Amino acid sequence: MTTVKQAVPAAFGAEELKAIARARRHHQLVIFLRLALAVVVLASWEGSVYLGWIDPFFFSQPTAIYEQLLVWITEGTSQGPLWRELLVTMEETVFGFLIGSALGIIFGIALGRNKLASDVLSIYIKVANAIPRVVLGSIFIIMFGLGMGSKIALAVVMVFFVVFGNAFQGVREADKNLIANAYILGASKRQVTFSVVFPSALTWILASLHVSFGFALVGAVVGEFLGARHGIGLLIATAQGTFNAAGVFAAMIVLAVVALVAEYLLTAVENKLLKWRPVQFVEQGM
Repeated sequence: MTTVKQAVPAAFGAEELKAIARARRHHQLVIFLRLALAVVVLASWEGSVYLGWIDPFFFSQPTAIYEQLLVWITEGTSQGPLWRELLVTMEETVFGFLIGSALGIIFGIALGRNKLASDVLSIYIKVANAIPRVVLGSIFIIMFGLGMGSKIALAVVMVFFVVFGNAFQGVREADKNLIANAYILGASKRQVTFSVVFPSALTWILASLHVSFGFALVGAVVGEFLGARHGIGLLIATAQGTFNAAGVFAAMIVLAVVALVAEYLLTAVENKLLKWRPVQFVEQGM
């Protein structure tokens, strides 16, 4: 019996180590394939321009985009240093993301917990969500001018509906048995909301934040594109106006890097807040 009891933990540990090793190999393979795909796409793009299959006037080429980025970093843009343009866009994005997320969470939970209010306001929320964002961007520029206010307002609208929808659905999907048991134990409606419903909806809310930051960035850039004094969106508009395809792609790369960094930070926050989730290993052949 002693041999059996000692063999079970040892076998479990061996299987766990194998799962970790498989996960590590899978991660390394993913990184390699990502880099390989990027190299193939860039090489094919550059080669197509060299062979005359693609007109660089319309589609530019990787080397020209790299040179444009280098000029922006070392000499600055036509509006000023690249870091200042990026800082303006990031301020608009972050403020819009935070305000829109907060409003979306608050209204999503409030309406999710109040059926009468959700039934009354649902039609107005649907109508507001159906309005094209570009139209709202023009309205915000008229209302708030060319400063940061109009871009933040557009970013807030872009973020709000994404977070609101997930928060509302997360509240509605909360375990009814847990809620009933909490009431039986004497919990108030407020205690149930913050101790049972909100933790249940947290996974839904955090999932929406990954998408909503990208929407906040889009809102800020679109607002700058419509009218601004500084920002990456203005760089894109200027490059478009001068038929500088390399400048457009270079600005897109800057935005992509920002989005990737934000995704990494949001994932770290999510893992911190959801420590209770079990660690998932990659199982091959399943």
